[in-house]
Amino acid sequence: MPTPPIWHPFTQHGLGPEFPRIERAEGAMLFTEDGREIVDAIASWWVTLHGHGHPRIAQAIARQAQQLEQVIFAQFTHGPAEDLAQGLLARAPQGLETVFFSDNGSTAVEVALKMAIGHWARERQGRGRPLFAALEHAYHGDTFGAMAVGERGVFTQEYAPLLFDVARLPFPYPGKEQETLKAWEDLLAQQGERVAALIVEPLVLGAGGMLTYPPDVLARLAATARRHGVPWIADEVMTGFGRTGSFFAVDQLQGLEPAGDPPMNHGLTPDLLCLSKGITGGFLPLGATLASGAVFQAFQSPQRERMFFHGHSYTANPIACAAALASLEVFSQEPVMERVQAIGQWHDEKLSALAGHPRVAAVRRVGVIAAVEFRAADGGYLHEMAPALSAYSLSRGVLLRPLGNVVYILPPYCISHEQLNKAHDLIAESLELPAPR
Repeated sequence: MPTPPIWHPFTQHGLGPEFPRIERAEGAMLFTEDGREIVDAIASWWVTLHGHGHPRIAQAIARQAQQLEQVIFAQFTHGPAEDLAQGLLARAPQGLETVFFSDNGSTAVEVALKMAIGHWARERQGRGRPLFAALEHAYHGDTFGAMAVGERGVFTQEYAPLLFDVARLPFPYPGKEQETLKAWEDLLAQQGERVAALIVEPLVLGAGGMLTYPPDVLARLAATARRHGVPWIADEVMTGFGRTGSFFAVDQLQGLEPAGDPPMNHGLTPDLLCLSKGITGGFLPLGATLASGAVFQAFQSPQRERMFFHGHSYTANPIACAAALASLEVFSQEPVMERVQAIGQWHDEKLSALAGHPRVAAVRRVGVIAAVEFRAADGGYLHEMAPALSAYSLSRGVLLRPLGNVVYILPPYCISHEQLNKAHDLIAESLELPAPR
């Protein structure tokens, strides 16, 4: 059969990859056309929350499709969007007051960056702030603004001349946290009047290798931003909706205001919070950027030229909003966070056995996210371990997609202990295979 004329993402077609055809999916399982069963150990690129085909979400989509499938959102509103905005804000930290809908995670980040720039331009009579700060190894998406604030490397090198400058803060590795905090303080002391915002992936850097850092470090970064009057952006595209053990990763900042800091408005709440991926339970594309009242008010004016100039044809698509509402209902009606806790405990049982292996450089776990970093003289996204282990795992009935020499498990919350063990056992088996060069 000839290859269909489809250009797949993050794929080198020159290597002639095969693409198994998925016929259906249920729970944590994918089923191919030729009868194979595959454990979806990465939630189909981190989007599937409650399992494939969850009936509550599927039924909500069917009902909404028969009532209102799409309408221009620049001129109208509708119930699913209004209810979803209320539902998201009810679960968000106090201080986030408005929701701007888009259609994917990279765009949710673009919206936040544009809001931060526009906020300063309006607050300072057109004299904006041109500089963003971000952590090294960060990944925030593949559109141009998101690429700019992400790590410069193989993802972005061809586009480097078109990307704006960003101040990089060193990643807070264990024992190096003070270097990160000092770099942030120094940047604000030296160039604070130029900094539009700090953007971070809270607690876990996803595509950067599932690097983790503790909530107290994020709390100090946020407190420093607040003290200097600089907004901060929480990119929760991957970490939101329970992935880190709390509904939002930033929920873990509650009560962590550093001693000695003056009282802060809304504590450590981010000024902008970006969501996508799991927002609809993995059923449909949708993005959302939650903004503080202060950011929103900067754009509110009787002058049309002060509006926020951004929008999409499918902004707040009613079917996607209905799916996201149904996903929130699953959190209310089912013991979702208990499942998250159980997955974390199951991860710990398996990771502890790998921690001392001579080929393992580190094991990491936050919430349902487990990662094993293989020792490599020259790691990184293009390390040959990734395609080799991906192919090996698929041949054994498990979907894994390593980030170079880092293999991770990030499953849907419905995964069984047996299914999760299969993924972990496969990683353990791969440690005994010949190492790719």
